[in-house]
Amino acid sequence: MQIQGHYELQFEAVREAFAALFDDSQERGAALCIKVGGETVLDLWSGTADKDGSEAWHSDTIANLFSCTKTFTAVTALQLVAEGKLQLDAPVARYWPEFAAAGKESVTLRQLLCHQAGLPALRELLAPEALYDWQTMVDALAAEAPWWTPGTGHGYAAITYGWLVGELLRRADGRGPGESIVARVAKPLGLDFHVGLADEEFHRVAHIARGKGNAGDAAAQLLLQVTMREPTAMTTRAFTNPPSVLTSTNKPEWRRMQQPAANGHGNARSLAGFYAGLLDGSLLESEMLEELTREHSLGDDKTLLTRTRFGLGCMLDQPDVPNATYGLGPRAFGHPGAGGSIGFADPEHDVAFGFVTNTLGPYVLMDPRAQKLARVLATCL
Repeated sequence: MQIQGHYELQFEAVREAFAALFDDSQERGAALCIKVGGETVLDLWSGTADKDGSEAWHSDTIANLFSCTKTFTAVTALQLVAEGKLQLDAPVARYWPEFAAAGKESVTLRQLLCHQAGLPALRELLAPEALYDWQTMVDALAAEAPWWTPGTGHGYAAITYGWLVGELLRRADGRGPGESIVARVAKPLGLDFHVGLADEEFHRVAHIARGKGNAGDAAAQLLLQVTMREPTAMTTRAFTNPPSVLTSTNKPEWRRMQQPAANGHGNARSLAGFYAGLLDGSLLESEMLEELTREHSLGDDKTLLTRTRFGLGCMLDQPDVPNATYGLGPRAFGHPGAGGSIGFADPEHDVAFGFVTNTLGPYVLMDPRAQKLARVLATCL
């Protein structure tokens, strides 16, 4: 497999580890970008981007980054907090009065961002097309009762996070949540990142497909068992309501919508650039960066059924938990996306890391491919 791009010789071992990914015949396409001290030391891509495996992954190929999007959304919210347009600890209902229904009158933006609000899922089954109707989804969430007492535990809001936080962005910033994120975060840094992709960009998007024959780790297997056997469980509803959530990835309607939990589109360069912008202070002042990366939630995740650790809209490193470490340093923060893409920063090494793949793995938290690349990177630093 021919590896495209460039790298500094110090990081040749990382290039070799990236090339070794393609020893697996199922690996279709991927890209890796690493910045150290704000300088790009490695920018690689390889493989194929289309459904049939006939079109090469190019320098400008972008992909659905799934939950990597969440930290972009959180940073946008924290910018609005810094400007006084939102408050972390004010009731969400101050900005969104309908949200006060069903015992949510005291839920805060902070609780939404750290997955403590009790709203990872909707109980009542929605039609598949509801996924693409913003008003239908925010109205349903405004009416929903929390699954637990807000603030007493945490459960990952895999997709509802996008409507919950996105509606606050919309109300505070006066434009679509994707437009707000791109204008505030992507454009200032020149990032090729989109939440609500224009049709004329579709030709650049990698087709996403699942790898076969890998059951994943124990956490992945438990999650799968619950979703298969318990159709009304909160965990199942979180990933299957609306039922189109799991089948939408390559659809035009999904690419066009502004769903800031899961449908950001970008490349490894945009992920590394975003985290470099957090490390150098371009996106947030130090006080807000401290809020973003401070531990807010730790322990058994009511949705993912494994141990998670969150700041505000970012996942924090758990060095002693094999499926929950970025593989570089204990202060690392970032976010994985379903199937393997990941972006993170390690402040101790001043590293910003972006990895994107269109071959979905089955893992719940960190994908071993990215972890291996980060471990090799550590030996080069």
